[in-house]
Amino acid sequence: MSEITPDVVARHGFTPAEYEEVKRHLGREPNLTELGVFSVMWSEHCSYKSSRVHLRNFPTSGPRVLQGPGENAGVVDVGDGLAVCFKMESHNHPSYIEPYQGAATGVGGILRDVFTMGARPIASMNALRFGDPSHPKTAFLLEGVVAGIAGYGNCMGVPTVGGEVAFHPSYNGNCLVNAFTLGVLPADKIFLGAAAGVGNPVMYIGAKTGRDGIHGATMASAEFDATTEEKRPTVQVGDPFMEKLLLEACLELFQTDAVVGIQDMGAAGLTSSSVEMAGRAGNGIDLDVDAVPRREEGMTPYEVLLSESQERMLLVAAQGQEDVVRRICRKWDLDVAVVGRVTDSGHLRVISGGKVVADLPVAPLTDGAPKYDRPQRAMAKLEELRVFDPGSLPEPADLGAELLALLARPTIASKEWVYRQYDHMVRLVGAVRPGGDAAVVRLATGEEEHAHKGIALSAGVNSRFCWLDPKLGAMHAVAECARNIACVGGEPLAITDCLNFGNPEKPEIMWQFAECVQGLADACRAFETPVVSGNVSLYNETEGQGILPTPMVGMVGLVEPVDRTCTSWFKAPGDLVVLVGEVGGEVGGSEYLSARHGVEAGRVPPLDVAREKAVQATVRRAVQEGLLASAHDCSEGGLAVALAECCAMASAPEGDAPARLGAAVRIPFGVRKDFALFGEDASRVVVSLSPAALPRLEELAAEAGAPLVKLGAVGGDRLEIQGALSVPVAELSASWRSGIPAVLKGAGRK
Repeated sequence: MSEITPDVVARHGFTPAEYEEVKRHLGREPNLTELGVFSVMWSEHCSYKSSRVHLRNFPTSGPRVLQGPGENAGVVDVGDGLAVCFKMESHNHPSYIEPYQGAATGVGGILRDVFTMGARPIASMNALRFGDPSHPKTAFLLEGVVAGIAGYGNCMGVPTVGGEVAFHPSYNGNCLVNAFTLGVLPADKIFLGAAAGVGNPVMYIGAKTGRDGIHGATMASAEFDATTEEKRPTVQVGDPFMEKLLLEACLELFQTDAVVGIQDMGAAGLTSSSVEMAGRAGNGIDLDVDAVPRREEGMTPYEVLLSESQERMLLVAAQGQEDVVRRICRKWDLDVAVVGRVTDSGHLRVISGGKVVADLPVAPLTDGAPKYDRPQRAMAKLEELRVFDPGSLPEPADLGAELLALLARPTIASKEWVYRQYDHMVRLVGAVRPGGDAAVVRLATGEEEHAHKGIALSAGVNSRFCWLDPKLGAMHAVAECARNIACVGGEPLAITDCLNFGNPEKPEIMWQFAECVQGLADACRAFETPVVSGNVSLYNETEGQGILPTPMVGMVGLVEPVDRTCTSWFKAPGDLVVLVGEVGGEVGGSEYLSARHGVEAGRVPPLDVAREKAVQATVRRAVQEGLLASAHDCSEGGLAVALAECCAMASAPEGDAPARLGAAVRIPFGVRKDFALFGEDASRVVVSLSPAALPRLEELAAEAGAPLVKLGAVGGDRLEIQGALSVPVAELSASWRSGIPAVLKGAGRK
């Protein structure tokens, strides 16, 4: 047995004080296996030791919430006996080290989180962040991550229907890969990850265990440095074909009475699954690691416990039902073994060679893990940045050229290059395809009474807003996701989140985190969208350079009936173009200031929650009543970019693409023209509709208290904004579609 020296303790990620706590809980020195278990369970990735004191501020309950945070995924009721299960999870550090496998196994992990609850996954999204488009590693990471997501998701037969991609130099050393999956299940048949029933067998199912991914959770809880590439062995290797077998086996098992509890072996592998299942039930587990199926010889108990090999589940079966589990697993060509028993000891006892090699109390590994209320301090230069006056900057001479330049920015530009690599047609659940404000998927269960239901999905956050004003920026993220869902006629239900930040030991980063959490909490209460699941990813820093605060929001809404929805682009000449909201002109923190002037400063646009809700209610009702031909949210790039996208983004089944239409509009400029065109004010949606439908839209807006601005009409082959610009739609489309390919071409790729 290796000696536990201070160096060994430090390499396991413990502070001296934490190691003293380990000894206090044990009443003795740990051996190496026990130290390894404490190390992964007390890692930031598993314990949330820096974030738990803040996460309790989230609203987590509501009339539709069937399962909130604390399980593998959240579950909300969507009526008629159905529920949807969803979660978002990060795989940032592995994806930077090995982009293909890091992203692929991120997809695999989130799929398991959903189907372990008893749900069949029906749709996935992803939210990605990459560095400066000209950075030498950006194209490599972009290609690898997208290929990994496509490779795993496409093989699983789960469509990737939406997401978000953005670029900023702060992500040069830490790309972000946040994966989301949604599944459907009966509302009265949710499976939980609890090791209930003393004496029940604990069974291992899935792929064999290898040495890949050992200490992956610990790696994900530390900053990167010059040795980053050496951490490649901590990245797991995925096999989507094995996961497909595991999915089908689990869903078949859920139709029996054999399953008492089930948990994905994700971060920290067999250790976290066994400890967390025991902890939720208030029980213990005796674990015989010699019984664990392996693909490598000579593995130690330490390696077996900490391996993060993919496509594995830990299952607590009802006593006497072991053969049922074995039969179904063998039918699907999965390894299966009884590896332990549920006990009432409150301890995880690990047995190898007939001897106890680790004996650990469960409570200190779960709820008893350290909790830190770390020091907080606002960034010193923040007020200086906020008081910056954009009016001091020169006005551009050619607003049309500015619009084309913004459309080509990779953050704003079309993401077709990305989503065309994903199979979004498999299972034929898509009602609104990728590329618009929100995706809509049908709840295709085979039951006629469910055929009218759809689920709207949206993900996003403006990280620059969160840097300049973390609380307000986070509120904007919730508001924009809800606005996107309103644009397809959906009623927002709940959110999941993925909170990506730098080093929490820095007071400025901890302040950003706490402020963002408060902003999310306040907005979720305002929009009645409780937080039902989520993930925290900290230490996204490389050699002291942290990412922008990125509290990613994934929102789910109900669209009923599913065939009464809406897309984003203009449809017919003669339709009116109307802005639901006000023109505005707030350019603080905008993409325009960054692109045109190299400035990231100013005050973040205010968010009037009552106005936002009025705009959303108006648009949602108008879509549900069939009044609108199109609806498109104004976000990055402002009103001019939204109008240009409505002209440029027309899409249809391959070979049947409609002609893209221009528009002639007049904007009532109350401020500088560039600010009115490119400001990123909240609470605005560009809609188009027939002239006959306008009176009813005006009635709905008046009832809700939402402002309307009649802008002009659809038609022609140019976007003309009176007194500002006139650009051919063909040029708008070419610029908008050039952004992502230009990132790859600049690196010598196709």
